[in-house]
Amino acid sequence: MKIICIGRNYAEHAKELNNPLPSAPVFFMKPETSILTRNRPFYYPDFSVDIHYETEIVLRICKVGKNISERFAHTYYDAIGLGIDFTARDLQQNAREKGLPWEPAKAFDNSAPISEFLPVTELQDVHDLEFRLLINGIQVQKGLASEMIFSYEKIISYVSRFITLKMGDLIFTGTPAGVGPVKIGDRLDAYLDDRKMLSFLIK
Repeated sequence: MKIICIGRNYAEHAKELNNPLPSAPVFFMKPETSILTRNRPFYYPDFSVDIHYETEIVLRICKVGKNISERFAHTYYDAIGLGIDFTARDLQQNAREKGLPWEPAKAFDNSAPISEFLPVTELQDVHDLEFRLLINGIQVQKGLASEMIFSYEKIISYVSRFITLKMGDLIFTGTPAGVGPVKIGDRLDAYLDDRKMLSFLIK
């Protein structure tokens, strides 16, 4: 099972990090060991002092595909959830400055808390979903699927040119503006439309 993460897929988020808007989807990967499920606590790692949250819609791939046409890409995912792409921003900045890969900043253990998944058949319009993150009851992020630079179908089509997608793979589709740090003691609650999908503590 693979976890594929899309970067810079919301214009305002790219702007807040002073990144140029991409002309094609930008993606990186996290290992299976990054997944954190069932609202278990996230334990702040000892190798960073600047862990940031990035809330994202997550697609669950339901069949094998390579070089998938954009027009058929909607048949390759069957469920949607929410996830947090935790990023060690200090490690990421250091890697950028040295031209090094980002894996220590993005792919560490438990860096990808994910919710349960909802079948797309239960969602009225998957391209018009609203999602938001609250920390200690205060809303810090809000996104709309309709504001993505690259749609789910564009992402699936593009990624499948390079990597064969398989059943059970997860695609994090990018985060909106409002990313920021977490600290020990914080409670994170994430909603998809009005449904609470995630609720866990930073320890």
